[in-house]
Amino acid sequence: MTEVAGKRVLLAAPRGYCAGVDRAVVTVEKALDVHGAPVYVRKQIVHNRHVVEDLEARGAIFVDELSEVPDGSLVVFSAHGVAPAVHDEAAERGLRTIDATCPLVTKVHHEARRFAREGYRILLIGHEGHEEVVGTMGEAPEAITLVQDPEQAATMDLDGDQPVAWLSQTTLSVDETLATVDRLRARLPLLIDPPSDDICYATQNRQAAVKQIAPRCEVVIVVGSGNSSNSVRLVEVALDAGAAASYRVDNAGELDEGWFTGVTTVGLTSGASVPEALVEGVLTWLAERGFTDVAEVTAAEERVVFALPPVLRRDIRAASALTEA
Repeated sequence: MTEVAGKRVLLAAPRGYCAGVDRAVVTVEKALDVHGAPVYVRKQIVHNRHVVEDLEARGAIFVDELSEVPDGSLVVFSAHGVAPAVHDEAAERGLRTIDATCPLVTKVHHEARRFAREGYRILLIGHEGHEEVVGTMGEAPEAITLVQDPEQAATMDLDGDQPVAWLSQTTLSVDETLATVDRLRARLPLLIDPPSDDICYATQNRQAAVKQIAPRCEVVIVVGSGNSSNSVRLVEVALDAGAAASYRVDNAGELDEGWFTGVTTVGLTSGASVPEALVEGVLTWLAERGFTDVAEVTAAEERVVFALPPVLRRDIRAASALTEA
């Protein structure tokens, strides 16, 4: 197609895989390499259907509950974490497990247990039913109350006589979480903060990058699956930051020509569980329609790397030793 002068793409950075997602995906890949198929995975390893489909093609079997896993099989727990009851069930069933929970989610679990042990009522800011929230609440179900948004924080029953602390799901909107905390603190002046920020570095960095590009864009495209909390939040952040329109797509095949009528500047980013190849597909689609000028806008540099789960590292060493022998 003929290039139109002035058409450009502002490409947000960082975008795509975070350290926790990369660790989880590689965990399943290495488990398949070492143990062979099938490897069972409880829930989606990360919230991206393309990643799940690729791993299924290699021999991973995704299940909703451990009851679907044959006795004695190997099962990987997803990056979103699981409640202690799930670990207990796996042990009772004699299942071999590899825990791919993101270390930043594990940190929130530790905080929940500590606050509960010290007698605090815990207000967990998050979305009901999200796997990460379910896992965190399972750490101290008697002590944790879910708070979903600022409006609920302003109206829910609160006991000012009991010490109260707050925690949050790691993939929320930074701004909305702070607004929720402000509402809670207005009612509970002695509300205790977590020892460090619960919203993960990658979620914050991707939102910061979108805030930089959104005011300069007529349309912002977010690549990510519909069940990816951090991807959905990026659309909201783009709109709040000044983008005239923002849309989430799984891949280039979901783009609509009508979104770009009369548009000269498109913003592009992706959620923390999205392979870069899907972003490249969107860039190709846009280039075919005249958006050939691509400028990357960097909000932060990311160098975080998480080691693979200890059980898997042990299995890799054992397999390597057998091969060398």
